[in-house]
Amino acid sequence: MEEQLRSLLLVDSGVSSHVSDRVNFGAHPQGQPFPAIVLNTISESEGYTLNGPNGVTHTRIQVDCYAGTYGAAKLLSRAVRSLLSGYQGGAFQGVFLVGTRGGREGGSNEAERPYRVSMDFMVHFTTT
Repeated sequence: MEEQLRSLLLVDSGVSSHVSDRVNFGAHPQGQPFPAIVLNTISESEGYTLNGPNGVTHTRIQVDCYAGTYGAAKLLSRAVRSLLSGYQGGAFQGVFLVGTRGGREGGSNEAERPYRVSMDFMVHFTTT
């Protein structure tokens, strides 16, 4: 699912016009420019029926949209939200926005700290 989600974001012109290819799981590479997207798996569970696993995983993904200004981070988050909220296609059974928040990264050098808009999505994905 992780590879397909990253690919989905990269092929969307509304998203890639902001970030080019700067969509990564786990962390943004040090020294790379912003804007960028960082994806993190918050939780994942396998779906079941009375007969056992049903081949669908339910994953909560945090999508962090980083940029040099809050406005740019918000614009990027709107592009991501427009693409992902309610998305269905391929192995994606449904992608649903479940929460958002904004802020700024901590650190000692305020001038270099990026702004961030975070969104949580529930991703229902067919694995079989």
